[in-house]
Amino acid sequence: MRWTAHLKMTAAIGLAVLLAACQTAQPPSGSAQAPSGAAVQTASLPVVSYAPATAVERGYSALVVNAATGEELYAVDADAARYPASLTKMMTLYLLFEAVSEGRYSLSSPLTVSATAASQPPAKLGLKAGSTITVEQAARALAVKSANDVAVTIAENLAGSEAAFARQMTQQARALGLSRTRFVNATGLPDPAQVTTARDMATLGLALKRRFPQYASYYRAKSFSYGGRTFRATNNLLGKVPGVDGLKTGYIRMSGYNLVATADRGGKGLIVVVIGGKSEAARDKEVTRLIEAHF
Repeated sequence: MRWTAHLKMTAAIGLAVLLAACQTAQPPSGSAQAPSGAAVQTASLPVVSYAPATAVERGYSALVVNAATGEELYAVDADAARYPASLTKMMTLYLLFEAVSEGRYSLSSPLTVSATAASQPPAKLGLKAGSTITVEQAARALAVKSANDVAVTIAENLAGSEAAFARQMTQQARALGLSRTRFVNATGLPDPAQVTTARDMATLGLALKRRFPQYASYYRAKSFSYGGRTFRATNNLLGKVPGVDGLKTGYIRMSGYNLVATADRGGKGLIVVVIGGKSEAARDKEVTRLIEAHF
């Protein structure tokens, strides 16, 4: 199936889904557990008309898409409701890069860290309340380390509060065609109202790379240094599986082990999504298998 066959549906339901996006997000619930770990229309856009209320805990989904054509090459429950965990931070990055492109921030702009941001659970950089971090440092910290304190810092600086930022995230999701995704926080920390699908995450990953190609090096970096410390990338496939050049990992107990991976060999690009891996090693093995099978 080609996602491009669905593009004409977008205009017809655009207003309805945009209104749905403006619903007030619910406050986070459940114990905090750290993840491990645009305004362009992508060519591969499926459209459905609702976002589900809940997802299946540790439900498995997988999807392989030709990154150039949008052709679906392999799918297992690609439209089933799942928890994104830190895959969420792809949208946090999208909105940050959009703010830079609009001239509201530069890469050197300082972002102020609040006590709330500093108190987020790991994974984190250990930012101190009252300190600052630049936009570029923040973006790299999300891409490589998946830092929760940084994600909340971005949200609060761009929108005034994390709740307001989450509403912007969902609105942007609707604009991109992610109609089965709802965001309620910037981190991916556990909340049963924060849901997505493998297909939506593939669409978001493609949008992020296409809309902002100048930041591609952030996703393929194997490490990030800040405050005298060096943090290793959460994406274990970088430098190990030929052609892999990003994108984002995620883990919470509710979701299992997630990965959106992009890869290019000989000019052919793939985006591979696995959600609900039983372990980090199992997830990485499955993504590697799917990459090798479709190149």
